[in-house]
Amino acid sequence: MPTMPVRGIGAQAGADAADLVVRNAKVFTGDPVRPSASAVAIKDGRITAVGDDAEIIPTVGEATKVVDAQNRRVIPGLNDSHLHVIRGGLNYVLELRWDGVPTLRQALQMLREQAARTPQGQWVRVVGGFTKEQFAEKRLPTLAELNEAAPDTPVFVLNLYQSALMNRAAVQAAGYTAETRFPGGQVVVGRGGEPTGMLLAAPSALILYSTLAQAPMLPEEDRKDSTQHYLRELNRFGLTSAIDAAGGFQNFPENYATVRELAQEGRLSVRIAYHLFPQVAGQEIDDLKRWIEMVTPGEGDDYLRLNGAGENITWAAADFENFSEPRPELAADYEVEFEKAVRLLAENGWGFRLHATYDETIQRDLAVFEKLAAEGLFPGGNRWLFDHAETISEASLDRVAALDGSISVQNRMSFQGEAFVNRYGAGAAAEAPPIRRMLDRGITVGAGTDATRVSSYNPWVSLHWLVSGQTLGGLVIYPPQNRVDREKALELYTIAGAKLTGEEDRKGILREGYLGDLAILSEDFLTVDEADIPHIESLVTVVGGRIVYSTGEYEGQDEELPPISPEWSPVARFGGYHATPRPSTAGARQAELLAEAARDSEEQATWRAARGETVGRIASDAFETHTH
Repeated sequence: MPTMPVRGIGAQAGADAADLVVRNAKVFTGDPVRPSASAVAIKDGRITAVGDDAEIIPTVGEATKVVDAQNRRVIPGLNDSHLHVIRGGLNYVLELRWDGVPTLRQALQMLREQAARTPQGQWVRVVGGFTKEQFAEKRLPTLAELNEAAPDTPVFVLNLYQSALMNRAAVQAAGYTAETRFPGGQVVVGRGGEPTGMLLAAPSALILYSTLAQAPMLPEEDRKDSTQHYLRELNRFGLTSAIDAAGGFQNFPENYATVRELAQEGRLSVRIAYHLFPQVAGQEIDDLKRWIEMVTPGEGDDYLRLNGAGENITWAAADFENFSEPRPELAADYEVEFEKAVRLLAENGWGFRLHATYDETIQRDLAVFEKLAAEGLFPGGNRWLFDHAETISEASLDRVAALDGSISVQNRMSFQGEAFVNRYGAGAAAEAPPIRRMLDRGITVGAGTDATRVSSYNPWVSLHWLVSGQTLGGLVIYPPQNRVDREKALELYTIAGAKLTGEEDRKGILREGYLGDLAILSEDFLTVDEADIPHIESLVTVVGGRIVYSTGEYEGQDEELPPISPEWSPVARFGGYHATPRPSTAGARQAELLAEAARDSEEQATWRAARGETVGRIASDAFETHTH
């Protein structure tokens, strides 16, 4: 029993002994038949017993690893139902992450240091996962600050899918001049017509995607290692499964080769159900036809499997979200090609997921589904879901339920809630999205993040959003009746995600016969102070009985990873998500950080006054609207 020797537990089992036993725990099983326990036994990747310690002792053999949870909370492994995990893994070691960094001052210092470490020809890229609202200064860096921090090294900073900042060196490296034509967005120019480095996602984010794509790619030989380190970072937070939502610049099959090879080698530490997303507008039907001949939904195994098409199936039907800009107006005839795509998928037994932010889009999509349903073709037993659905109406929810659809919600409002309130008002924000109304209709609702660009991959930030209704800036946007309790939030992050991939019979809860995926938490999610939820991490993460992440007193029990390559990688210096002190136990330090930020910027008061902004305010008019 090499993991945690425990007095009083001797080897009792023979050939049927468990590979791993977790004992002395507060186990939240998610199983209504047996909601709580103190121990779990796993053999050959599956749970063989759930019960109290006395019931589990007979499963311990000479080779059984026994982990003493020391009365900590154990939960089923988390499942992010909308994560760009494949793309994220291919780029992870090249990215400087500002996720969780509390001040702009600190973020800029990280950028300075990384610019000095970055070799000629490479870029420093901060590619999402943060919002200015998380900074004490409540603002983005200026172009002047980027140029001062990195005068010679190209720097690209992605601000959600709203805008991007480039220093002078990056503008030059991209070859942008006064003569450059920029499709799919806007470029701010100076007095002489030269691009300043500010890119705006209006009306779409194509300019952001295409500019980022000009930065050097990771060499093929490093992509496996990058993906493994990214999956380990997800394991750090208790994630054991993710549904990959594909996305722009993620081509099939070439960009899927890395996770396929890792799966074949038994080196995936997160179970991935993936989707296929046509990349070229006007070529979507041809791509879908080609893929239907190549692969079949459900093909694969418990670690890597195809789940269907999406999150786009035709580009014209996607309503890009940028809550700093007005809702985009989609083409009046997008349904023509969209119907062809849906019909093709339904006829061939393919499910799909659809990016749909606004109810106006959702209504038009539903009309197509209802037309096919009248022919007896839709949904035809195929799983389908809407992603995002921030402004979906009650009437549309009724139509989704009638067509046996599901919904995947993400905490994009954690990052963009203030922008949404400024544009649409607190009343509209109070149910964006209307999670409780979805659940009240019996619709399966999975939760996720939409990381890595538009939000952070840290699931505890998302779980905090679900139960508190708060943004990262402290704005309370949801009244109590549009929040969920903590057990329901875990359900959205476990069994609901399994339902979206048709795997609810084998994962998402801790029950005999189910996959042995679980996490021992640093704090008890069910009882910890609400403000401390975003600071929870996993101490031990188990996937199929394998310890894939361990830290603290459990350090060294997980699988060894190759060194981070290249050596100058931002992850090698700074790691991934920035762990900040817990507010309830580190109030003085938090106050000190705020004071440092205020002292560092003489423009602080000016910025705040000009924005007309109050931090931490409660959208009380939304509460009144929805409580009377």
